[in-house]
Amino acid sequence: METKGERTRQLIIDKSLQLFSVKGYHSTSINNILEATHLTKGGLYGHFGSKEAIWYAIYDEAVRRWHQVVFEGVNGITDPLQRIEKVIENDLMRYLGGDIFEGGCFFLNALVELSGQSPAMSRHMLRGFIRFSKLLQQWLVEAESQGLIQTGLNHREIANFIFISLNGAAALYAVTRDLNVLKQTTSQLRHYVQQLKV
Repeated sequence: METKGERTRQLIIDKSLQLFSVKGYHSTSINNILEATHLTKGGLYGHFGSKEAIWYAIYDEAVRRWHQVVFEGVNGITDPLQRIEKVIENDLMRYLGGDIFEGGCFFLNALVELSGQSPAMSRHMLRGFIRFSKLLQQWLVEAESQGLIQTGLNHREIANFIFISLNGAAALYAVTRDLNVLKQTTSQLRHYVQQLKV
């Protein structure tokens, strides 16, 4: 059973995630968080020692929510190429198109905002991006070992192209809010993956 302290901590994370997603990290003040949570400074600092500590906690929460949406239905898929296609579709149509975060793609917004201003936080996010690219690479290696794709392909380059395409669509969708951006990117990336086949 969840304790009062755990509920309070989760409240801080949820409200701060909304604020950072919409206003950005640097434009969100501790007072904004206090107003949103109805906590005192002592109540807030009893759970988090700084605004940066809150950011790291909400980053983990954002990853959890993204993972829950993007990897839904993936575990049961044995074909690694179909897994890649499912992740692409989920990321574009369910995560971005589903407006999981009020301010758009939390990760893209944060990376743009923090780049050059908060090197440690930017590096933390970059490590997450690299892990995702490496997972795609792992699935491509698996596909090659099963004879599903051409041999000798540069798995890292392919994974990074998919990753960059997803982020490009996220940026364009953030500006246009046009679902066709997501639908067309899904279709084009599906076609791209199919071209890798033997």
